[in-house]
Amino acid sequence: MLRVVLIDDERLALIQLESTLRALGSTIVTATYTNPQLAMSEAAGWEADIIFLDIDMPGLNGMEAAKQLEESCPGSAIVFVSAHNSFALEAFEVSAQDYLLKPVSRERLSRTLQRIRSRKINQLHTDKPDSLLIRCFNAIQFERGGVPIRDFRWRTSKAQELFAFLLYHHDRIIVKDKLVELLWPEASFKRASTHLYTAIYQIRQSLKRADIGLVISNASVGEGYMLESGDAQIDAVLWEEGVVSLDPVDDYNAAEHEELLKLYTGDYLGDYEYLWAESERQRLRNLSLQHATELADYYTVKDNITKAVNTYQRIVELHPYHEPGYLALMEFYNRLGELSFVQEQYEKLRSLLWRDLKLTPSAKVERWYANWKRLYT
Repeated sequence: MLRVVLIDDERLALIQLESTLRALGSTIVTATYTNPQLAMSEAAGWEADIIFLDIDMPGLNGMEAAKQLEESCPGSAIVFVSAHNSFALEAFEVSAQDYLLKPVSRERLSRTLQRIRSRKINQLHTDKPDSLLIRCFNAIQFERGGVPIRDFRWRTSKAQELFAFLLYHHDRIIVKDKLVELLWPEASFKRASTHLYTAIYQIRQSLKRADIGLVISNASVGEGYMLESGDAQIDAVLWEEGVVSLDPVDDYNAAEHEELLKLYTGDYLGDYEYLWAESERQRLRNLSLQHATELADYYTVKDNITKAVNTYQRIVELHPYHEPGYLALMEFYNRLGELSFVQEQYEKLRSLLWRDLKLTPSAKVERWYANWKRLYT
């Protein structure tokens, strides 16, 4: 969700803009002001993603306020709102992200939010070239400024799993009792505690050697530990925030949905058999399938066969037992006259289901395929 602040001396305009934002459902209005001077005095504590700023205000006009906000809120996008378009050129000279004319329509406001959200995702690493990204899809990997840290090594598998568990619960205290029960359930408490101290030490040393600035802090006088994420970004968190905050797929945001589809590269911690991660793994997998299916449905309705096929190919790659994905591909390939590809998708599904699950395709798939064979063989 994008955090926004609204500044407009006209209370009715403020209410209308806030109402439209709430209707769009992808923002949280954290503060509203009709007094621009009061807004400037409190700006440093906002942590806003977007500041909607009226231009024509008494005492302190929007241009002057924007210059102050660039210093006090350097990470916030400024969007000017005005009843006149005569200020547009000057507005962009003070690094405004957009310029909206009153009354602001829902469609126009949605495009502004999509553009700013996309820009935030794309500039994640360019704004901080040395920023740390922790990848959790498939395997744990570290990147700094978009470059993988390849010389990182875990001392033991237990140290790796302990780090993964602390990362999953990042910025929260995990008591020692829970950790020893999870990782060393068969050892005595004393022996398991020793193993825990050793594993924590190994993690800290591995992070230090690779110059990864993550901190594992002791909490409650040694009774627990917390992984402090600091400025680090976690790919699973970024991906989910993007999926949840984006509006349903439309002509304006389809490209952003495609970028999010690319970010989901596989199951959460999928390379490891951590039973404690299975519920989170399944939750994100379901969200991924739902998101990808909505994108594929959008392209299907738009009759954009190429993009629909590409999206369904991605779906069956990530979710290899998802029969509707194979059926959709068979139908599209049939429309394109690619009969060998129809056969290929059916054989791939049938072989995979039998090899891994000892199952056969559903009655719906079998009926479609049988009818198709009667027509083309």
